[in-house]
Amino acid sequence: MELTIALCGNPNAGKTTIFNQLTGARQKVGNWPGVTVEKKEGVVTYKGNTIKVVDLPGIYSLTAYSVEELVARDYILDQKPDVVVDVIDASNLERNLYLATQLIELNIRLVFAMNMVDVARSRGIVVDYSHLSRLLGVPIIETVGTKGEGIHALLDKVLEVAQDVDPVARHIHVNYGSEVEEEIRLIREVLKKDPQITSHCYPRWTAVKLLEGDPQVIKWIEGSPAAAEILEQVRKSAQHISSIFDDEPETIIAEARYGFISGALKETMKLSSVAKKTISDTIDQVVTNRLLGYPVFLLFMYLLFQMTFTLGQYPVSWIEKGLEALSYWATLYIPPGDLQGLIVDGIIGGVGGVLVFLPYILLLFLGISILEDSGYMARAAFIMDKVMHTLGLHGKSFIPLLMGFGCNVPAIMAARTLESRRDRILTILINPLMSCSARLPVYVLIAGAFFQGREANVIFSVYLIGIILAVLVGRLFSKTLFKGDAAPFVMELPPYRLPTFKSLLIHMWDRAKIFLRKMSGVVLVFSIIIWFLGSFPKDVPYSMDYEKEIRGIEAKLAQNSLDVEAKDSLLKRLQELEVQMHQEKLTHSYIGRMGHFIEPVLKPLGFDWRLGISLITGFVAKEVVVSTLGVLYQAGGEDENSGSLRKALRESGLTPLTAYAFMVFVLIYVPCMVTVTTIWRETGSYAWTAFSVSYLMVLAWIVSFMIVSIGRFFSIGT
Repeated sequence: MELTIALCGNPNAGKTTIFNQLTGARQKVGNWPGVTVEKKEGVVTYKGNTIKVVDLPGIYSLTAYSVEELVARDYILDQKPDVVVDVIDASNLERNLYLATQLIELNIRLVFAMNMVDVARSRGIVVDYSHLSRLLGVPIIETVGTKGEGIHALLDKVLEVAQDVDPVARHIHVNYGSEVEEEIRLIREVLKKDPQITSHCYPRWTAVKLLEGDPQVIKWIEGSPAAAEILEQVRKSAQHISSIFDDEPETIIAEARYGFISGALKETMKLSSVAKKTISDTIDQVVTNRLLGYPVFLLFMYLLFQMTFTLGQYPVSWIEKGLEALSYWATLYIPPGDLQGLIVDGIIGGVGGVLVFLPYILLLFLGISILEDSGYMARAAFIMDKVMHTLGLHGKSFIPLLMGFGCNVPAIMAARTLESRRDRILTILINPLMSCSARLPVYVLIAGAFFQGREANVIFSVYLIGIILAVLVGRLFSKTLFKGDAAPFVMELPPYRLPTFKSLLIHMWDRAKIFLRKMSGVVLVFSIIIWFLGSFPKDVPYSMDYEKEIRGIEAKLAQNSLDVEAKDSLLKRLQELEVQMHQEKLTHSYIGRMGHFIEPVLKPLGFDWRLGISLITGFVAKEVVVSTLGVLYQAGGEDENSGSLRKALRESGLTPLTAYAFMVFVLIYVPCMVTVTTIWRETGSYAWTAFSVSYLMVLAWIVSFMIVSIGRFFSIGT
């Protein structure tokens, strides 16, 4: 049998953990049609059945206030999966069962995965799940997603429900009281006049949604031939309910649902005598403390960077040695000429120069995944709520900003969860100041070249500059462009959990796939393009006949009568001539001409034309900055086969001060092409997109200029 199940549930209920347990590595990730919300699918084969598992976005209700809620609801209504599995946090039943009651109203095949029952027990929560299951008319399976407990039982129950043989499954509905129920009946009667409406989804659910004033359902009804009569009845019913209860129907319906949940829990749940303050509560006394919370957050971030660069240096050195051997082999077996230059300088020097930083990125994401899966990131958003309010935002905006440390694209998409357009645009505008992982290879390269032994501290300071600038810019914009208060929001704090090894591996592999895909795609292509632009034209007007000079020195070196001192002097001169020849060739190449054209703008910052070219190519993807530097600085340089781009940078004349200013410029200036496109899509405005790019470019130049000027004034790093 082939069937499709959809996983839904509240955020932090452990839905993704259940999904990972069900599907393992058999997952594919994309976007839902027409929107930029992430879509995850996987396949599991169980007892001869092929089960497609669709992981719906985390939602709190089926009222489409956000894109995630709309996506989840539309999938259930339009695609009609065979079974919907609602993953429920057993330690937070009242909140989670609100979505469950709405799913029950849809009259679909349902299974409740009562997740984290171990956490509930440790908190002294005792529930008679068999009785609760009978009350709700939905089978309940107890699971502990982090340990894989209950997964087989869940699959068994899904198969039973799909075949309509489960003894518990039956349809119930929440009773909203005689007055509201009568109005629901009247609306259902009118809905019957359009069979297409009644066949698409359960009529009672449609009637309730119309009374709640759901804009998407109203829009759908407006396309019906019976729209006028239906909407008129809805208006009368809503007016009648409001006149009786002196409140909106939506509020009355919500209160009735919570009353239903409360009654069900009073009958099935009790707190045992061992109920006490949880470990989460004890930890939260420290990490969410208004004074200790900030230094604890900074400490965790600092330790994250220290771990990344302390542990990462070992695999990085192994990859470097492998690339050196590969470069040496290519030089040895490929005849000198353009093909050798393309392979050694273009592909190995460009792609290899970026690939070497893969361990750092994996370790950084391992640390971030641990903080997310453990529940600490929600606390970070909570303690940052006060800081966010100084920007005219709230703690919920901190989540998209925090995601920006991974990648600005999904981070900007995540701003869709913010209800206010003002909050969304302001969050989007400052999001690129959160340093994404694509910039990390640039930082590691520069810090490794000019700040040996202090790499983690220097890179941590760059990230801090981004955070500080985001605060300052956000405050400025909220006082000028976006006057007004942020929409209120209550931040949910999930219990602390021990991250699973499997979940961490999946997160790391997802990041590795994205990185390696870039290596085989955009970075490879642009490495070849940069090599070509740096190698042509061939007829370069040199200032002297280098080849004649080199041949003369080589002839002298062939003489056996030379003493050691004379031979060393000639070798040094030969090396100098080769470097000068290469530099002149680059200067007159296509890329050299482009670089010298933009150099005047960057000269006050101490950047030469090669750094300028890397910034231009970095618009495609920030990793390309490294591959560009690898081609421009390393190819044909003093130690061509060593793969030591850091050494080439140190010997290029750059100072630590200029190098640090370059790192900060890369942090701030225009984000990658995909991010800019995402800004346009999410804001729906060319004007806001152009403003975002323009202010970031100007800000990058100003901040870098200030760093260079102050550093020169105090003779720091010069």
